[in-house]
Order: sequence, then C-alpha cells, then structure tokens
Amino acid sequence: MSETDIPDAVGKAPSIRDVARLAGVSYQTVSRVINNSPQLRPETAARVRDAIAELKFVPNQAARALATSRTRLIGVLGPRTTTHGVSAMVQAVESAARSAGYRLTLTNLGTSAPDDVRASIDHLMQQSIEGLIAVAPQTRVVPILDEMKLPVPVRIVSSTGPAASAAVVNDQVAGARAAVRHLVELGHSRILHIAGPRDWIEADHRMRGYLAEMDAQDLTPRPPVLGDWTAQFGFEAGVELLRTEDATAVFAGNDHMALGFMHAVRAIGRSVPEDVSVVGFDDVPEAAHLWPPLTTVRQDFAGIGRRAVWDLLADLGVSHDGETMPEPDHLRLIVRSSTAPPRR
Repeated sequence: MSETDIPDAVGKAPSIRDVARLAGVSYQTVSRVINNSPQLRPETAARVRDAIAELKFVPNQAARALATSRTRLIGVLGPRTTTHGVSAMVQAVESAARSAGYRLTLTNLGTSAPDDVRASIDHLMQQSIEGLIAVAPQTRVVPILDEMKLPVPVRIVSSTGPAASAAVVNDQVAGARAAVRHLVELGHSRILHIAGPRDWIEADHRMRGYLAEMDAQDLTPRPPVLGDWTAQFGFEAGVELLRTEDATAVFAGNDHMALGFMHAVRAIGRSVPEDVSVVGFDDVPEAAHLWPPLTTVRQDFAGIGRRAVWDLLADLGVSHDGETMPEPDHLRLIVRSSTAPPRR
C-alpha cells in the first residue's frame, strides 16, 4: 500500500474507495461483499474483508440505503409496560437482526388507545422500515395492524389469537392449564388467579387457561383479580385476598405478581407452601432463587424473538441458505418448592 492510498486527513474515516484500492478491486465489488452477495469468488471476498479489517472501515448505513434502496431497518413495536419477557424477546430480536445485517428502531406504546397505536406505527413507518415486529402487543394492536394494511411484512410475537398466520405463537392457554392442573393434582380445589392487565393478550389467554382447567376439573373458579404485572400489585392483592378468601393455592399471571403475593403471605404470618401454594408464569431468572423457589411456567423468550426475525426475513426474501430455524421450546411447568399438598 503506497502513501497515496492511505486516507491523508488526520481523523478522516476510510471510504469504500480506500478499501477498493487496498484490495485491488472496484468499489462495486466492495459493496457486494458488504451486502453479502454470493456472486463473488471466495478469495476475492476474503481479500476485501482483509482490507476492511486493516483500514477499520465501517460501512455508512445511510449511504448503503441510498445505493441499494434498502434501509435494512426493522421496526419493533413494544408495549407501554416492559416486562422481563418483553425485554428478553427484544434482546433476541436485536441479536438475530444484527447477525443478518439489519438494525432495529424501537418505539413503545404510550397507551393502548387506537390513536396512540396508529401514531406509534406511523412513527416507525416514517423511518422507512422494511418490516415490523410487534412484541407482546395489547389486545387492540392486532386489529389495528390488520386494518392499516401496512406495505411491509408484519410479525406478531404473541399467544394464539387474531392474525395467527403472522404470529410467532406460544400457547399461553396450555401453559396456564398446566399450572392449574399441577395444583389440582396436589389436592388443591380452592385456587385463586391473579391475572395480568385486561388489555394484554397474554393476560387474557392465561386467564382463559385458568378458567378452562378449573371447569375441566369440575371445580368452581374464583373471580380472577386483574393486576398490572408488578410485584407491588401482587403484594397488595395478596394482603386483601388472604383476609377475605379461604383459598389454599394461587396461580399468578406472572412471576413478579407471584413474588409480591408470597411477600403478603409472610407479612400476615403465614407461609408458602404450608398455608398457601403459589405458581407463577415466565420463569424469570430470579424465580429459582426466591424463598421458597418458585414453581412457574417457563417460556423460551429468546427462541420466540429469534423465530420472529427469521420469519420476517423470509417474508423479505432473505435467503437462509438452506438452514432451518428450530422452533422455540414449548412452555414447560417447572416445579419447585412453592407448591405442596394442602394441609388437611
């Protein structure tokens, strides 16, 4: 490499033409390497990558978008309340997208009001996204997405429900039924359910699972209590319920509400599972380290996020070179020490 080939201004970033000169190829060839074109000899591609590494060249995304008419940008629509599951799925979406050469732009809903939902979607569309992933959407989001008929592919990370053909599905009803069935098999019949927010699809399906399994077991369900996913709500609901209800078991709509409920049990001088058995949902990392360790329903959040990106890229015509994407793990009941047979 001669002195004239070296970017001459101190602090000036190397350009695609600098890479081309160092590799002895045209700048169009460098562009093809950057965009992972298969129409290059391996030795040519390797030479270009060596030049990129030597010059520490970073492709300009805006310039690439202008040159290719592709932004390589995926929009992510998140809920107004971020839970462990949502965070884990978004992290997996970002990792999978980055591996495929795509970037994310994320917006969270201010409210679930239709105008706010449409405004959030419009905000993402104005950034020229190539596809949209809706993570754990509120109930109103799905029909609005259908109604807007967006000109880009859409994937919904959710439980079974409307627009299932575009959804990455995890059967929340089946997971909830497994949780209730476990309690029934231990001998419980007076089982309460602390549900998630009314407008969340996941909360609705977990509540349906509770009601369906209680009915299948010929047991009378108690009216579910609608919560907000937080440990504070679980605690406050627990203090009230334990004063007025004679239940021997509780199925909480997520692990954080289960944690709050267990705090309430201890606060009034009772114990888990001796006086009340508790089951959560999600298997957050802390669940195994609570006292007692929490029985819960495990979800493969990372697998769901990766699958959503995989399917969206397929919709965009991105080749997976014959690879097959494994399906996310099914929901699994993880039995720990927070459940036991009721006292006789």
